[in-house]
Amino acid sequence: MNQPTSAIISEELIDEIIGKYQNKPGFLLSVLEEIQEKNPLKYLPAETLQTVAAKLNLPYSRVYGVVTFYSFFNLRPQGKHSIVVCRGTACHTKGSKQLLNEIGHSFGMNHQDENSEASFTTADNQFTVRTVACFGQCAQSPVVEVDGKIYSYVNSQKLLKILENVKKNGVQKNFSVNTSR
Repeated sequence: MNQPTSAIISEELIDEIIGKYQNKPGFLLSVLEEIQEKNPLKYLPAETLQTVAAKLNLPYSRVYGVVTFYSFFNLRPQGKHSIVVCRGTACHTKGSKQLLNEIGHSFGMNHQDENSEASFTTADNQFTVRTVACFGQCAQSPVVEVDGKIYSYVNSQKLLKILENVKKNGVQKNFSVNTSR
């Protein structure tokens, strides 16, 4: 996949970030985390990982291993907005798979396959949809997180309102959905 040139972080910025964290505990995690945050598409392209490995005199496999071990690192471009659907047992039994399918349908993606729970980002890089094993809010299931805000007792109607608001206004912060049943 060709990556947008704006997604590649300059060597100068990488040097600056490495200089900030070098010789500190957990420096590799800190370096990678800040580089990902500085990337407009919030991910770590292979070229960036290769540059970090070379500059830190580390094997590429070690850098790649760290990135693939921690779930907060992304190897693919992320959308401007994040939608996370809980797939824990309680949420699953209360319909989270159907919500995930509806989100996919809303974005023109066929998300009906049982094995298709991997994340996806819309072609316009506006939305990334992911799943999580559990939010720890099982009593309020199903649970969906949109742009960092947790919504409980989500049903199809609430989900559509949330998505319409994000698509229309681009922001989530001032939108409130009743979380009661």
